[in-house]
Amino acid sequence: MTTLELILLMATAGVGGIVVGYVLRWTISLGKKGSMELKVQETLLEAKEKAQKITEDAEHEAEKIVGGAQKGVKEKEDELKKREDHLLKKDETLDKRQADLDKEEGELKEKIEEVKAIKEEVGEAREKELKKLEEVASLSKDDAKQELVSLIEKDSEEDFLKRMQKLEQENEDRLDRKAKDILANIIQRLAVSTVADTMATNVDLPGDDIKGKIIGKEGRNIRAFERATGVEVLIDDTPGTVTLSAFDPVRRAIAKVAMENLIADGRIQPAKIEETVDKAREEIGNIIKEKGEQAAYESGVIGLDPRIIAIMGRLHFRTSYGQNVLQHSIEMAHIAGMLAEELGADVQVSRAGALLHDIGKAVDHEIQGTHVEIGRRILQKFGADERIIKAMQAHHEEYPYETIESIIVQTADSISGGRPGARRDSVENYLKRLSDLEGIATSFEGVEKSYAIQAGREIRIFVSPDVVGDLEAKKLARDIANRIEQELKYPGEIKVNVIRENRVIEFAR
Repeated sequence: MTTLELILLMATAGVGGIVVGYVLRWTISLGKKGSMELKVQETLLEAKEKAQKITEDAEHEAEKIVGGAQKGVKEKEDELKKREDHLLKKDETLDKRQADLDKEEGELKEKIEEVKAIKEEVGEAREKELKKLEEVASLSKDDAKQELVSLIEKDSEEDFLKRMQKLEQENEDRLDRKAKDILANIIQRLAVSTVADTMATNVDLPGDDIKGKIIGKEGRNIRAFERATGVEVLIDDTPGTVTLSAFDPVRRAIAKVAMENLIADGRIQPAKIEETVDKAREEIGNIIKEKGEQAAYESGVIGLDPRIIAIMGRLHFRTSYGQNVLQHSIEMAHIAGMLAEELGADVQVSRAGALLHDIGKAVDHEIQGTHVEIGRRILQKFGADERIIKAMQAHHEEYPYETIESIIVQTADSISGGRPGARRDSVENYLKRLSDLEGIATSFEGVEKSYAIQAGREIRIFVSPDVVGDLEAKKLARDIANRIEQELKYPGEIKVNVIRENRVIEFAR
């Protein structure tokens, strides 16, 4: 077999294989097609059956829903029917009530008309009666009314006056008893010692031989001591005592401490004196600070400037008529606080005003002016509350009482200074000081009267206007002040008040 034949045979075989494969594929496809159609028909049949069942179920459910809805509509219609019947009955009732009200309104109108008519008849009858009474009494209505009121007032005047006097007397007695009870209760609650501490100016010596050391060679020690302390040292024939004299109580206290330390040390010479005085000054400064803080704490006064407390502590070394001024101020603070509680005033302001009322006395020997005015300037300078300043400034009546706290402070000052044993100044010395002031004033020409007031802190002088003119009055005040400075020894300041009053009297005939 040749190659060509072989190729043809192979080609023929390939074509035959292709044809056979196609026929087989077509046959298989026909079989598959028949089975697919069968499956589709089965699926369509199942779908129709399901659709039929769903339709039947939907129709059944729809019948239920429609039945329920119809039942609900029926119930609503029944309910609306009942409400409609109820509203109809209400309308009938309201119509009936309205008819009744209209009927009552008509009856009321008729009655009102009747009442108006009766009032008019009564008014006319009253006018007729009043006219008849006026004709009989020969008085008008106003005149009769005035006559009746006058008669009642005249008959009751005496009773009214007696009643008013009785009420006034009862009120005065009640207020007097209440005031006495308050003051007695406060004094009893205070219960402080009546003995006041004072800072003595005498220094005890272990022996008279120490006086020579104090004086020193040619008096150099005593001069150095007086120069360092600012006090005068008096060494006399009194055995065992050296006297320190100065108006400034703080200087006197420093000198006393320094002198005691020098005597205890025994080495008295100018350099040692200066060193000892510096230490004593520091010691007294600490005492002043402690005493000021202690006074504020005991009095219950808080919020004060430290500089005010330091100045207040200086009052520990100041006395007034034998009474320690700082202790007097603390005592006043307690009294003022209790008075404020009783009267419903500001307790803190009352306490602070009482505690600081005499703060000016701490420096009144250094600054011109009364201790009240000096105290006001100190408190204003260091920013104290204006209410405290008003409370303290009127305790000697130099300023008017602007608040109830100012009256309380003045009352507390009178209680503290006037209680038994508070001050050791005798009546004889007190009267002598006042009489000396008045005697100096009346010794000048043109003075008619003179009065020493405020415990000798002020003297008021009345002059004759015919003898003393305006310019002479100023000169007279200066001359009297100079005379008092020369002849009287006193701490603080005395106010000389010259009053020239010119009166003109004429008679008209």
